[in-house]
Amino acid sequence: MSLPSNQNAPPKGVGNFLQADGAHYLSSPGQAFGTLGDGGYPDSRTGSSGPSMHALKAFIVEDSPIILDNLAATLEELAPVKVVASAADEASAVTWLSDPGNHADLVIIDIFLRTGSGLGVLRRAAQAGVRGKRVVLTNYATTDMREKCAALGADRVFDKSNELDELLAYCSRLADGDTVAVT
Repeated sequence: MSLPSNQNAPPKGVGNFLQADGAHYLSSPGQAFGTLGDGGYPDSRTGSSGPSMHALKAFIVEDSPIILDNLAATLEELAPVKVVASAADEASAVTWLSDPGNHADLVIIDIFLRTGSGLGVLRRAAQAGVRGKRVVLTNYATTDMREKCAALGADRVFDKSNELDELLAYCSRLADGDTVAVT
């Protein structure tokens, strides 16, 4: 499955900010996270905020604004997920995850980031005892990388190019409380 093309215009750079549909993503070093708007990421075709059932709160660590935009739209349209925040680099991700006022049921992490790496995010999240499932979504889902991610505390690893259906199914099972099937 490939990511749907967003019907909305791609994010436009405004100073150090990227804005799309009322969301904002800080892109300056050390402050590469932003909280998405109150209603979640609007469905590009209907303007709705996704499923009305209880949605998983997701934090996405992804440095590409276009991939982030499309991934958030896909998750909120096709799975019971509400993206609550995002980060583009390791330091910002760790800062957000370490803040006791922040909570995510699901943390989706790319391996290669603007600065730092997803492996560092996994390591620090495990050390800090971050609750919630940690999954990796990467183009580099080799056997070695999957093993390394699992050793650092990833619950699952998904390949961006051909395992998005599996990620969506994982999210649905997790939202349904099926912790056995998602490990």
